[in-house]
Amino acid sequence: MFRFAHIEFLWLLLAIPVLIGVHIWITRRKRRQLEQFGDPELLAELMPNASKVRPHVKFALQLVALSLLIIALARPQYGTKEQTVKRQGIEVMVALDISNSMMAEDVAPNRLERAKQMLSKMVDQMVDDKMGLVVFAGDAFTQIPITCDYVSAKMYLQSITPDLIPAQGTAIGKAINTCATSFGAEDSDKSRAIILITDGENHEDDAKAAAQAAKEKGMHVYVVGIGKPEGSPIPDGRGSFKKDKSGQVVVSRLSEDMCREIAAAGNGMYVRADNSNTASRALQKELDKLGKQEIETKIFTDYNEQYQSFVLLALLILAAEFFIFSRKNKSLTKFNLFGEK
Repeated sequence: MFRFAHIEFLWLLLAIPVLIGVHIWITRRKRRQLEQFGDPELLAELMPNASKVRPHVKFALQLVALSLLIIALARPQYGTKEQTVKRQGIEVMVALDISNSMMAEDVAPNRLERAKQMLSKMVDQMVDDKMGLVVFAGDAFTQIPITCDYVSAKMYLQSITPDLIPAQGTAIGKAINTCATSFGAEDSDKSRAIILITDGENHEDDAKAAAQAAKEKGMHVYVVGIGKPEGSPIPDGRGSFKKDKSGQVVVSRLSEDMCREIAAAGNGMYVRADNSNTASRALQKELDKLGKQEIETKIFTDYNEQYQSFVLLALLILAAEFFIFSRKNKSLTKFNLFGEK
């Protein structure tokens, strides 16, 4: 298993495009200054050893070396020893609605982003539990198999958008069934919970029957309603709102009655999420009531550091850059490595 010990340092890679932009700006500025000084062709004859290509090559090598050093700073590691450990916890599968209606902005910044923020905080509170994620709209599929790898789970969580599922709709029943099968083999001794996060609108299947079936397998179905009953229009991504066939703006409303019925059928609880953390605290309190059972999981206990290879490669590139002169070398003009005339 490959991982970064300090993945947060990879944010420094965002400086690379900024440096490229600065380099382009400085190059153009120097060119304009030369044009103001005199005729470019005449100046080129007066400076026969000036190179137009080499400064860019040196800059590119410096950027590559900087990128490699940033990656080394994040400490890439490779797992070499897998060990089965036993923990006391629960298993949780989350079913996240990613239909277009989840882009409504009646909770800030919108329903889907608020749900992702809530899930991120929930993952932060997990210690010995297992979690997985199912995303659904008109269809449902497992985005994150049940795992204890919380870091990867949070990374996948940030990449979720409605574009993951082209088929629109709200197949809540299928999402619950997918969660139930994602736990693996039935085990009545394990505490298993399904957390459904949705606006409950336009459901297309028998969600209550699916929740009842999960209950019969010993699972609890908790429902988090995202949005407001009075509703909100859905942004279309072009500065306006989605409209129906008659040209009227579509208003998406939270269906609390449906959410409550699903929770009741699944022997769980319904809570409505807003811009506060009330829903998260209430949900966590309910999960804490579930009895923690012994859970087996495989983890990597030994990791080999891989940063040395990146540092070595960066040093070699910097050494090569050092021996590339910004001006042409008369004694080496017969070796035209850069295609210069």
